Amino acid sequence: MTDWKATSVRQADADTLARALRATRERTLGLIAAWQRARPDLRVPRVAELNPPLWELGHVGWFQEWWIARNRQRARGTACDPEHPREASRLPGADALYNSSVVAHASRWDLPLPDLDATRRYLELVLADTLALLDGAGSDDDALYFWRLVLLHEDMHAEASVYMAQALDVDLPAALRRGHPAGPAGAPTEVAVTAQRWRLGSDDAGFAFDNEQGATDVALDAFHIDAAPVGWARYLPFVEATGHRLPPHLRHRDGQWQAHRFGRWEPLDPGAPAVHLDWDDARAWCRWAGRRLPTEAEWECAALTAPEFGWGEVWEWTASPFLPYPGFAAHPYRDYSAPWFGSRRVLRGACAATSAHLLCPRYRNYFPPERRDIFAGFRSAR
Repeated sequence: MTDWKATSVRQADADTLARALRATRERTLGLIAAWQRARPDLRVPRVAELNPPLWELGHVGWFQEWWIARNRQRARGTACDPEHPREASRLPGADALYNSSVVAHASRWDLPLPDLDATRRYLELVLADTLALLDGAGSDDDALYFWRLVLLHEDMHAEASVYMAQALDVDLPAALRRGHPAGPAGAPTEVAVTAQRWRLGSDDAGFAFDNEQGATDVALDAFHIDAAPVGWARYLPFVEATGHRLPPHLRHRDGQWQAHRFGRWEPLDPGAPAVHLDWDDARAWCRWAGRRLPTEAEWECAALTAPEFGWGEVWEWTASPFLPYPGFAAHPYRDYSAPWFGSRRVLRGACAATSAHLLCPRYRNYFPPERRDIFAGFRSAR
């Protein structure tokens, strides 16, 4: 079982949050430096899955400033009114550049963005404000809510930067690719879980995203679930037997399988989790193998109760659509969950690029079912 409590910041105090904010910013700046070395103009294709790296960098700073320094109600936590009048930004015109709620995705390639040096300076000033205000904040969950939120938001964008680098063959230093120490792989066996009522979702103290709240009891029948995600040694025989499409980063050359990772072809490790699979790939393997995808309730129950359940190397598709739990109430960052209910599928766990700060078995990731650029695989159940 992954030791997520050792690194999660959901219950972190102010001192721990300050260290985490600095560490995450170091990764953010390291990633943009690596992008600049690989692509001095920082240009990427105009496609739905990507954002311009320079826009992403400025957005991270804007989001932090919007919810901390410019937020007059930051001490209220989830009771904050997101529409209240704000302090002015340190960067004139920042809202028109970086507010993802109103700046159309396709327009981000054409915006008059500040250059890289100016954007770095903006982030430096914003972080200084953030840390100074944290020093005087309270210690309860409401008082620290927005610091936890902006930290995890920046961690998510760092992970997205790694996805984009893999998709575009940008070489990244290994230390920037991985967001947390490698966890236990899990045995190639099954975990048996008894029938029970499971409390799905979070009602604990500390930070939770809005889509995790509204915890509800779910009746689970007895089930068996893989102790580890499906690996290439289990997945490739299905491809060979059925002719099912390969992930775009995989090939068979000179008698061996190879994977394309950050601009290089490498021998494929048959013991590694199968990755860059979409939801239909996962379901097709399950049908072929006489298995099924677990629900998110089954995944969460096994992750929190079975010591041999290994997770954290790939995001894992579940059978569950991304829907609100009963009694859902949107948090002040209104666009985080509600716009995506019903159109996406839930993934659980984490991938190698996920920050240690984000590790939590109750965390609900969600993507369109056709996405293959993310570091996603699956495990099966019966």
